[in-house]
Amino acid sequence: MNHELYMNRCFSLAQQARGFTAPNPMVGAVLVYNQKIIGEGWHQQYGGNHAEVNCLNNVEKGDKHLIPESTLYVNLEPCAHHGNTPPCADRLVQEKIKHVVIANTDPFAQVNGRGVEILKQGGVAVTSGVLEKEGLWLNRRFFCFHTFNRPYIILKWAQTADGFIAPADRSRLQITGEYSQLLVHKWRTEEAAVMAGTTTAMNDNPQLTARLYDGRQPLRIITDRNLLIPDTHHLFDKKVPTWIVNALKEETTDNLEYVKLNYDEPFLEQLMERLYESRILSLIVEGGSALLNSFINVGLWDEARKFTGKVILNEGIPAPQLKNGDRVLNTFVEQDTLDIFVNNKSPFTYVRGMDF
Repeated sequence: MNHELYMNRCFSLAQQARGFTAPNPMVGAVLVYNQKIIGEGWHQQYGGNHAEVNCLNNVEKGDKHLIPESTLYVNLEPCAHHGNTPPCADRLVQEKIKHVVIANTDPFAQVNGRGVEILKQGGVAVTSGVLEKEGLWLNRRFFCFHTFNRPYIILKWAQTADGFIAPADRSRLQITGEYSQLLVHKWRTEEAAVMAGTTTAMNDNPQLTARLYDGRQPLRIITDRNLLIPDTHHLFDKKVPTWIVNALKEETTDNLEYVKLNYDEPFLEQLMERLYESRILSLIVEGGSALLNSFINVGLWDEARKFTGKVILNEGIPAPQLKNGDRVLNTFVEQDTLDIFVNNKSPFTYVRGMDF
């Protein structure tokens, strides 16, 4: 059979739940009998049924007897542990499915090959590595988190046509248009956390929410070493979970959490540890220049998304300059230009045609 055809269908199904499955991965499953799809499903939200279960449940009653003679395609190794749901590998053995085709093995310590082992011991033939690179890209946040013990990091900024991120006096300036703003809000729903620095928070008074797009709200993270940002700013409205990363106190009140770090030690290393402990799979860093450059200077980034507007300043705060970045997309968002880069030292290679 055409394994790649059905695996691509798994990818398409999986992406329908983008932004809703974290800290779980995005997974789709397709059941095929005699080159005909008789069932399909995907993991729709964290805590709900996994893709394999939804796929089997969606097989029509008249086709249930075909399940043992069918091939199941799933882009990630079936789970082998009891979490919010029972192990999918056990369910597939119980259904006596003859063949399972997967793109990637699961890096999660409680699975990591055990799902494949259960299938094989149960008499199920297993084919692995079908569209493996595409599968890695699809779930790059999940793989990054479990491989490197840190979130997948996306840098985002807007710059003027002459290369500035803000006026010299750091006053607020809208560089991009309405559609670019809407796209940024969509991106926020897809990531676990969004972050900005002290100066950006002080001068722009941002909300850092996805209020222009329907979806989950990310964790807001602000760096404020000496707690200088006025508590009248939007970030203190307690409408969504918010971290104030500082050097003075550790305290939690409702949705507002003060996270104390030692600013005399490597800051980003400590932050990554706290994010990992909190199961934050991805982080989008939205400015300002100093914060973005701190990630760039230590090579701690996986993807960068740069908008260039039509505004010309002639002088101002220079936009960040990426190191080790390969541009993989150049397009227009209405009147703005959007460039997307990947870190060429990252193991997650962009595959042309895959979504961001």
